[in-house]
Amino acid sequence: MQREIQECLAILKQGGIILYPTDTVWGIGCDATNPEAVKKIFQLKQRDDSKALICLVADDRMLKKYVKHVPEVAKDMFDIPEQPITIIYDHPQNLAQNLIAEDNTIAIRIPDDDFCFQLLRRFNGAIVSTSANISGFPTPKSYKEISEDILKGVDYVVNLHHDKIMAKPSSIIKLESDGKVKVIRP
Repeated sequence: MQREIQECLAILKQGGIILYPTDTVWGIGCDATNPEAVKKIFQLKQRDDSKALICLVADDRMLKKYVKHVPEVAKDMFDIPEQPITIIYDHPQNLAQNLIAEDNTIAIRIPDDDFCFQLLRRFNGAIVSTSANISGFPTPKSYKEISEDILKGVDYVVNLHHDKIMAKPSSIIKLESDGKVKVIRP
């Protein structure tokens, strides 16, 4: 696993994009602060750049680097073990501008996965995590279902968990500024 992390770090630091297993599905990732790398992901996925992407961070300390105010209710949700939860936060900061949604929000998840955690800690920053599919096509449930276009379009493919059937994508919730919680994807 350490060799895979080293390979990913080298690619991420050069502005490249990686294909990696997350706590939910296979993801396409890059340095979340690099607008050129983010642009490569939008192009690879053939995705409209007005649709926001998800970021992963290692822990709540790292989260504070990218969100001006983390609501207390979010901290309670970090410990829900049943299902991975991506939270949409207001007022992101220190991220590539083309990663931030038009309404000035960002979707961030703290993954419960050893590989992701170690990669994020060693990278010491947020990494984009978007499903490994062309926009409009189904999310692959295993490495074997990832399209050839995606495999050829990334700079590095992590050589772990190629035989594992991945879980479904995370739930997505938005924390409204008035304290309300809105479910975007159950």
